Amino acid sequence: MRLKPRRLIDFLKRLAKKPPGAIGLTILLTLGIIAIFAPYISPYNPWERVGTPFEPPNPKHLLGTNDVGQDILSEIIWASRISLTIGFLSALISALVGTFLGVIAGYFRGLLDRLITSITDIMLLIPSLPLMIVLAAFLGRCIFIIIFVIVITSWPSVCRMIRAQTLSISSLQYIEAAKAIGAGSGRILLKYIIPQILPLTMAVSILGTGEAMIAEAALSFLGLGDPLAKSWGTIIYWAFVSGGFTYGAWWWFVPPGALIALSVFGFMNLGYALEEELNPKLKQQQ
Repeated sequence: MRLKPRRLIDFLKRLAKKPPGAIGLTILLTLGIIAIFAPYISPYNPWERVGTPFEPPNPKHLLGTNDVGQDILSEIIWASRISLTIGFLSALISALVGTFLGVIAGYFRGLLDRLITSITDIMLLIPSLPLMIVLAAFLGRCIFIIIFVIVITSWPSVCRMIRAQTLSISSLQYIEAAKAIGAGSGRILLKYIIPQILPLTMAVSILGTGEAMIAEAALSFLGLGDPLAKSWGTIIYWAFVSGGFTYGAWWWFVPPGALIALSVFGFMNLGYALEEELNPKLKQQQ
């Protein structure tokens, strides 16, 4: 299925008619609007001290303050930008890298297939979290390093999935017929294989965004996130190291944790709805 610009609105309407799609779109559109308009809806500058330390939720500070008197609601609103950006970019790059390598391996086979498959298998054998911790510890603490680390640990699973799909498609009769009449590999890939792979890539990238957000939060909680950037993960980290857990300041660490869970839930539902809409077999089973 190819999504042309004029069909995008109709496509979104079909997604919204499915309960998972409606739930996912509502959650993610709301969070996206909050992130985009953070400077306008944030009640305070998240880096300024605007209250006394450890104020519980009150009319002036709806989610209280942290250990230095910064407004937590403002922090969370601004942090949505970093958390969503890292999640989206990490998942998108992982999906594109995995799709490219998976298509190459599945279509050309031979030495390329064996090489890519071997690298993929090795990467999948290594536990993701320890590998991310080691890479982040050695490479540094900035947003781009975090994205790179998540991509390194995420593309192999995408590659394996896309390779299997490419092998299945490339063995179909019309692909063999196209090869028989002299169609080049580039034409076959661009016209027949990639258009059928892209829906799966889209679904994988949507589902992967939630996983990437969890990975960022885990790295940040372990002190490996960007200390100069505010994300939901770094807010939880500072709550942990600055006595928020000990003091019982639940308003500091519960809201960002809940938003991470809500985002993952939204991406999960949207991914399922997207896969259901774009996968003909699933549509036939309804």
